[in-house]
Amino acid sequence: MIPLNDIKFVLLDMDGTLLDKYFDDYFWEHLVPEKYAEKHHMTFGKAKEELLSKYKVHEGTLNWTDIDFWSKELHLDIPALKEQIKHLIEVHPHVEDFLKMLRRHKKKVYMVTNAHYKVLDIKLKKTEIGKYFDRCITSFEMGYPKEMLEFWNKTEKLLKFDRENTLFIDDTAEILKTAQNFGIKHLLLKTRANSKKHDKPVDGFRVLENFKELLTLS
Repeated sequence: MIPLNDIKFVLLDMDGTLLDKYFDDYFWEHLVPEKYAEKHHMTFGKAKEELLSKYKVHEGTLNWTDIDFWSKELHLDIPALKEQIKHLIEVHPHVEDFLKMLRRHKKKVYMVTNAHYKVLDIKLKKTEIGKYFDRCITSFEMGYPKEMLEFWNKTEKLLKFDRENTLFIDDTAEILKTAQNFGIKHLLLKTRANSKKHDKPVDGFRVLENFKELLTLS
């Protein structure tokens, strides 16, 4: 499916791609509305409706994953709430096998994530997958979210990857479209980002349901 022998650089998203997005969906759709409802003396349903409209305004921007921004905006301690449920952070099946295989074959492996660096820290401590990466890049470090070409321009200058020999895996089609426009040749859309949900079909990209499919290098 992907010529892994020829690939020199592998760029990997974190949430939904390497890690089960169940944690994030539960956090933003259940725990935060619950705490917001308690704080503002409203029903869970009303709180969730209010929050979903707030989230939508900032989707695709740096604010979207900025937990300091959301702490101020919602008057809740978002990092502390994440710590409370960090036991729900899980790595997708066969991710570690895939990362070990890449290291064995001396590929350059980079994490590229829109996640806030505080969230990255919590998740790397919980999962211990950080040791497999040459570097982790956050959109906050680059000053742009992955949905924008500026992110890719800055990241390419920093990492010096070759677009022709690069594989990028993400669970968001919009981000993959930006990477495609930038010229990254090999792209995969990770499906079953949240192991407890079924995805709506997305046209235009080769899909990866399970990392077991990529364990092709001996």
